[in-house]
Amino acid sequence: MDDCCSEKGCALEQLRDRQSATLKLVLYVNVVMFAVELVAGLLAGSVALVADSLDMLGDALVYGFSLYVVARGALWKARAAVMKAAVMGLFGAFVLAQLLYKLAFPQVPVFEAMGAVGALALAANTLCLALLWRHRAEDINMRSVWLCSRNDLIANTLVLLAALAVWIAGSPWPDIATGAVICAVFLRSAFIVGREARQELRLNQV
Repeated sequence: MDDCCSEKGCALEQLRDRQSATLKLVLYVNVVMFAVELVAGLLAGSVALVADSLDMLGDALVYGFSLYVVARGALWKARAAVMKAAVMGLFGAFVLAQLLYKLAFPQVPVFEAMGAVGALALAANTLCLALLWRHRAEDINMRSVWLCSRNDLIANTLVLLAALAVWIAGSPWPDIATGAVICAVFLRSAFIVGREARQELRLNQV
């Protein structure tokens, strides 16, 4: 047996390799789904789909940050978590601007597109969450990634419910309300990740 495998350094390297492989896969999934949802959301006139696509893009950036720091120390991981919080907050502000526009110029979205693309996004994010599940408690880096993926499932479910409500009511308001909830999830996640990152920074700068 290789002596390396009995030492902590080898175990840590194997852990980083597993984390990197998982992050690359979920990164690819989120980039593809961002493009699909953004195009569908713009064509369908759905603020909920546009918001969810930006969530996908934000996650792709988060996974990119996480991949960059996966082999680095705790201080770098804490700094990356601060960047993730900033990205989530930025996209929350962008969705808020979209909501204000839709409030001024309401438009009934195409509920068929909302439902079909929302279901596809839900399936993609369920896969990502399953892949990230075993990594969720390993460190601040992977915990923040898992938290993003969990929030995605909430957003996807809300988009599907909004599509159903738009179909029943023939109104844009369920779509607008869903966009508002996704915006709130963005901002809340930004706050949680930012708070945990600050705690990690304090611990690692002592």
